[in-house]
Amino acid sequence: MKPSIEREEFSQRLQQALTNAAYSPDSPTQLAREFNVRFVGRPITVHAARKWLVGEAIPTQEKLRTLAQWLGVPAEWLRFGASADSAENQAQAAARFESADVRLIADLQQLDKEYQAIAREIIRLLIRMDKKA
Repeated sequence: MKPSIEREEFSQRLQQALTNAAYSPDSPTQLAREFNVRFVGRPITVHAARKWLVGEAIPTQEKLRTLAQWLGVPAEWLRFGASADSAENQAQAAARFESADVRLIADLQQLDKEYQAIAREIIRLLIRMDKKA
């Protein structure tokens, strides 16, 4: 499938957001894994993540919101590029990168792979328990 300009531009913004958040913009495997840790719906495949990264597809609104929240960027900017240079949006994005959540993710990344997997499972368990409450 030939990428449209809209999908290509989304892909470029996604890659930029990944880079700014210290993730590889070239790894669909990492994107899928990290996204699936945060998304409470049906997990995405590595193939779907690759399509996002190469400009062959744009995620659904629900997935887009999860991506934006995870990467600390406005969902509107990630999807459309609107208001990307406004001082207010830049300040909001910077504030998100300084949040306790981002520090927690950085701490998680410092753990050995086995401990990372355990921490992710604990988080998933807590999410399931919270949904039932």
